[in-house]
Amino acid sequence: MVKKSSKTSVTQPAGFRKYIWWFWKLLGTMLLSIVLIFLFASWGFFGKLPTFEILENPKTNLATEIISSDGVTLGKFYFNDNRTPIFYKDLPEHLVEALVATEDERYYEHSGIDARGTLRAVLFLGTKGGASTISQQLAKLLFTNQRSKNIVGRVIQKIKEWIIATRLERQYTKQEIVAMYLNIYDFGYNADGIRSAARIYFGKEPIDLNIEESAMLVGMLKNSSLFNPIRREERVTKRRNVVLKQMEKNDYITTAVKDSLQKLPLQIRFNPESHREGIATYFRMYLQQDFLKKWIKKNPKEDGSEYNIYLDGLKIYTTIDSRMQAYAEEAVSEHMKRLQTEFFVQNTPERNKTAPFLNVNEKEIRGILGRAIKQSDRWRKMKAKGISEKEIFTSFSKKREMSVFSWNGEKDTIMTPLDSIRYYKHFLRTGMMSMEPETGHVKAWVGGIDYKHFQYDQVYMGARQAGSTFKPFVYTTAIDQLHLSPCDSLPDVYNCIEANKFGNLEPWCPKNSDGKYSGEMRTLKNALANSVNTITAKLMDKVGPQPVANLAKRLGITADIPEVPSIALGTPDITVYEMVGAYGTFANQGVYVKPVMITRIEDKNGKVLYEYVPETRDVLSPEVAYATVNLMQGVTEAGSGSRLRHAWAKDQTLYKEIITGYPYNLTNPIAGKTGTTQNQSDGWFMGMVPNLVTGVWVGGEDRATHFRSTSYGQGASMALPIWALYMKKCYLNKELDISKSAFEKPEEMTINTDCSKKPEGKVEVIDTEELDGINF
Repeated sequence: MVKKSSKTSVTQPAGFRKYIWWFWKLLGTMLLSIVLIFLFASWGFFGKLPTFEILENPKTNLATEIISSDGVTLGKFYFNDNRTPIFYKDLPEHLVEALVATEDERYYEHSGIDARGTLRAVLFLGTKGGASTISQQLAKLLFTNQRSKNIVGRVIQKIKEWIIATRLERQYTKQEIVAMYLNIYDFGYNADGIRSAARIYFGKEPIDLNIEESAMLVGMLKNSSLFNPIRREERVTKRRNVVLKQMEKNDYITTAVKDSLQKLPLQIRFNPESHREGIATYFRMYLQQDFLKKWIKKNPKEDGSEYNIYLDGLKIYTTIDSRMQAYAEEAVSEHMKRLQTEFFVQNTPERNKTAPFLNVNEKEIRGILGRAIKQSDRWRKMKAKGISEKEIFTSFSKKREMSVFSWNGEKDTIMTPLDSIRYYKHFLRTGMMSMEPETGHVKAWVGGIDYKHFQYDQVYMGARQAGSTFKPFVYTTAIDQLHLSPCDSLPDVYNCIEANKFGNLEPWCPKNSDGKYSGEMRTLKNALANSVNTITAKLMDKVGPQPVANLAKRLGITADIPEVPSIALGTPDITVYEMVGAYGTFANQGVYVKPVMITRIEDKNGKVLYEYVPETRDVLSPEVAYATVNLMQGVTEAGSGSRLRHAWAKDQTLYKEIITGYPYNLTNPIAGKTGTTQNQSDGWFMGMVPNLVTGVWVGGEDRATHFRSTSYGQGASMALPIWALYMKKCYLNKELDISKSAFEKPEEMTINTDCSKKPEGKVEVIDTEELDGINF
């Protein structure tokens, strides 16, 4: 038995050694295979891995950002990626804590791969949590975002993620990796990256997020489509509360704080960022379609390629003030909504069978609608497909579902495209621009009532007859050439400019707006204040149209200005943009400064690509410019703009509400000029204080769309209220420092502007020939 026992003890260790040897051999082979797989993957055997340079500059599409003068993002240009990266220092601490607590509790302990998490995921097949670290998730987003369809491919993809994650950890700090991850994640609704997400879901910058907001955004990292706060509020709330629980577990917040925050509802302030929504939409489209197109062509990259405003992450610094822009848009909406209500009342089928057109026949209406059809997107798209014109015209008569604009929000309806064209013709349009005269910096730009539905920019593109807002150019020429003053007088009598005197083929005999002639002597200041056409015509007769046209050109007007007498009453078509620049010259002591909207452009690394150089020129002497301003002060003191000075009481009738219902009660010095064209097709108001010039135009898309009478159709009713509402809002914000002071008077002033006394040696301009036969 001893021997048998002895044999057993000898043979068992030999068997164990054999198994142990195979175990270690198998283990070694597995380890070697794993090492080789990682080596082969790192050498690119399973597909190319990013190089050091690519890791340093990961290729992501970056949106171009448009920044206001007060540091607010007005909007962005992007194709698919609305991404604007920010630095780690711009992230609130609780956002980073929520991220680490939820996605990678041992983030600060590993070097890209969490061994404990990986082992747990393998043993429990992922039922107790995944193993991806923040670095691995970043690697996947940056370089391996395409999910493989088979298990072998997914394993290789995971290996690549591990390798890239470790490389990321070697090349970047933990803080940089966190910032990169949050900057690149897609939160849905064009919220690419944490900055866009904070702005779109909460209307604020990331640094201003509170704990529960940060927790919601971190919760979305699991799956932004599944945890969509706009469509799945209950599910997102539960996910947010899981994040808060994780923050408590990791001692970032107390239990009491967690409990209180979990009881709060989601407080979403949805601010979609699209090209057709948000603030300063018309201005942004001007940048995209005009300025940047020209600039990109002239300023290629170092390699000769063109900048892409949708991908290259440019920063465009503008002169627009976000606060003043908001006030301008509010003023437009407030007044235009009320004005449009009355326009609809006056253009019911019972009151106007050709609504919204007046004084036109059916043939003219067909022409208007036909042109509109051929200018529509539908026409262009169908024409591009080779569809015949007959078929296209027929398609405009087929009813279809559509959403149309209304002042109470979009409304769904069923109508034909032709009916929709006629429907939109009812809406009055507007253009408004506000500028600092000394710098030329444009502070507000409103090109219409709603960019999504009315994309034609009435500031830069919409040239319309200037009406009486052109008259100051005539008066300025007379003051400059004839050495007149605002206090000199002319008779209000009927007179004509004879045929062929200035190239006009027929005699030009303008009437006053009311068809009457007082025969009284009127000072130039009084005549401009009350838009007396006869006196404007007399001044034109004295100076001639060529000097007036030349002055307009030097004031920045590029429109064609025929050298004929009728330009005195504002027949040329001029844009709001050019009119504001021209009027700015008067407020800037005779120096024209070309309006500027962009001060600087930088690339994504902060390199300056463009800086604005002011374009200025001396046009008038300071005293002539001041005399013109003094003339226009009379408009707001005793003329068509005097309603700015009153605190009118509201009336129950809509008529009174539109005309007198705004309590302006402005008392500070204001220079301005109203303008109204034939048939009330255009209403203007140009208003100035020493450090701000603002122009407003209101009218229909077609000149046949207008009010019946001047009660509503004059510039003082259509355009002036927008200016007044805007200025009152600006004055309430003391930070803007909008002037209430008097216009600066030149020290050596030889032109008399005090009409209460007659300067010595100065004789009033009286044309006695005009007085013959006049009964005073």
